[in-house]
Amino acid sequence: MTRNDRLICLFFAIGGLFILAGVALAFNMSPVLAQDSPTPTAVAQNNVTPTGDDSYCLVCHAQPSQTYTLADGSIFDIAVNPDTIASSVHGTQNESGKLGCTDCHGENIFPHTQPLPISSRAYTVQQSALVCVDCHQDQTSELVDSVHDNALAAGNLSAATCVDCHGAHDVQPPDVSHQTTALTCGNCHVSVFQEYEHSVHGEALFDGDENVPTCVDCHGVHGIQNPTTALFRNRSPELCADCHADVELMAQYDITTNVFESYLTDFHGQTVALFEQQDPNVPTNKAVCIDCHGVHDIGRTDENTSRVVRENLLETCQQCHPGASSNFPDSWVGHFPPTAESHPLLFIVTLFYNILIPVTVGGFILLVATDVFRRIRERLGRKDA
Repeated sequence: MTRNDRLICLFFAIGGLFILAGVALAFNMSPVLAQDSPTPTAVAQNNVTPTGDDSYCLVCHAQPSQTYTLADGSIFDIAVNPDTIASSVHGTQNESGKLGCTDCHGENIFPHTQPLPISSRAYTVQQSALVCVDCHQDQTSELVDSVHDNALAAGNLSAATCVDCHGAHDVQPPDVSHQTTALTCGNCHVSVFQEYEHSVHGEALFDGDENVPTCVDCHGVHGIQNPTTALFRNRSPELCADCHADVELMAQYDITTNVFESYLTDFHGQTVALFEQQDPNVPTNKAVCIDCHGVHDIGRTDENTSRVVRENLLETCQQCHPGASSNFPDSWVGHFPPTAESHPLLFIVTLFYNILIPVTVGGFILLVATDVFRRIRERLGRKDA
């Protein structure tokens, strides 16, 4: 064998060793990659049928009172009741099959080599971002740029996640009662819920009326936006219109839709609508529904505590018109048309114009029509001559 042949053989031998080392390294690293990255778990969950197998995990996690103390001193509850999972929307009632532990948490989570979270809240936020997203992609896309999503992105771990509203292992179907929805939001928004609970809407809701609006009817479900923006305020009359412009719904409560229609025809409503069409993000100093009636604490219009009852109306108007005198509210008749009993003089003037304007316009139309007819007749007469 020549010297060149020996060099060629040595070259191939070294190359073969590098190839074998690379293969061995790849096999050794694959478990680590599976533990560090959530991507393999997400792909697996979207492409397999639910296994429903949780027997292996429940050997430990079904033991009651299983807890672990985290670095921040908080107690991390790791016990799971099998009956809770079975009776959830992901359990035996799931049309696609009962979900098992690995269907959500991944097959590579055991053994538990990953470091424990700093706090139980950090773990909740992390799991919501990784687990729920895999299946509920439509809802996740709605969450993007929502007020809760933005708060979480800014580092506020107190902002609501999926499990805060829907639960973790005990998730139930979302078509729950309106009362449950309001109570769920009230878990975080305590002071707001207390106002709503004693409002005209809240009292009706907890008396059993499911037609009244709750939090999600005004704010949305997953794509909730910041309610303190000019855009939200400018478009708040549209929210009220969902109910108060519905003739069939309002008839059940003996409330006329003129409540909303009259706002659109007065100075406030027309101005807000005009500027909202130009640029809905520009703040307006004209009154919208919530400025007069309140936001979460809306009361009955005939209650002594109502902002729009005649005795309190001046104070309400002075929020925008600080120089308003005691007779200022008298110039406004409310959302209802004037009647002979409530405002006799205004009723007569309104009736007069309701008759005068159609008669005047009709008279002009008649004069124009007769003049056109005369001109046509004269031209036809000249042609015959």
